[in-house]
Amino acid sequence: MGDTRSTTDKMKDTINETIVDPAKKAGDALRRSSARAAEGGSTVSMKLIDQAERNACEAFAALRAAAGAKDLAEVMKVQGDYLREQSDRNIAQVKEIAELIVQVGKDSVAPLTGKE
Repeated sequence: MGDTRSTTDKMKDTINETIVDPAKKAGDALRRSSARAAEGGSTVSMKLIDQAERNACEAFAALRAAAGAKDLAEVMKVQGDYLREQSDRNIAQVKEIAELIVQVGKDSVAPLTGKE
C-alpha cells in the first residue's frame, strides 16, 4: 500500500512539474504581457493626442500670423515657414511614435521570453 501511495505522489508531482506549473507560469506571463501591451497602447495614444494638439496649436499660430500679414508676400512666407516646420515636425513625430511602438512591443513580449 505504501508503494502505491508513493507512486501516486510521484505521478502527481511529475504532473505538477511538467504540466500544471509550466501552464501557470505561461498564464502569468501572458497576463503580464497583456497588461504591458495595454499600458503601451495607452502611452502611444496619449503621445498621438499630444502631437495632434501641438500640430493644431502650430496651425492656429500660422493662421493668426497670416491673418495679421501686411501683404501677400508675408502671407506666402508665413505659409511656407509653417509647411516646412510642419514637415519637420511630422518626421520627428513619426520617428517618435515608431520608437515608442518598438519599445512597447519589446516590453510586451518580455514576459513571454523570460527577458524581464
